[in-house]
Amino acid sequence: MTVKAQGNQAVPKATGSMVDLKETVFDFGKIPQGRPVTHEFGVINHSTDTLKLENVQASCGCTTPIWKNDPVAPGGSTKINVGYNAAAEGNFEKIVTIYYNGSQLKTIVIKGTVYKAPATSAPTNSSIDLLKQTNL
Repeated sequence: MTVKAQGNQAVPKATGSMVDLKETVFDFGKIPQGRPVTHEFGVINHSTDTLKLENVQASCGCTTPIWKNDPVAPGGSTKINVGYNAAAEGNFEKIVTIYYNGSQLKTIVIKGTVYKAPATSAPTNSSIDLLKQTNL
């Protein structure tokens, strides 16, 4: 947290917004279809007022945010976990809106590419059947 001295006390420096996000976009990269993923976003209260996360809302049902309703003291921090179900194949970009302290909001984004996972953990080897037949 950036501070400036005022007498003998350190006070938070005004940043224009009471909420500072450690990151606003997270790219999962390539993920296999059917394997849910999660990412944790850090939230820091850079004001002299208490931060109250009122709601965290995803742009669709495939994205699930989880957060604590506990007030965050000035200079304190909290976390928002965002999960994505990875059911649909292809590129995705989902917006999550954070509503706090009455009428303020911030957005975070998750994105990535879901690829179709193979049906088995290893590719089939047709030579094994041939070896089984010759060793009988």
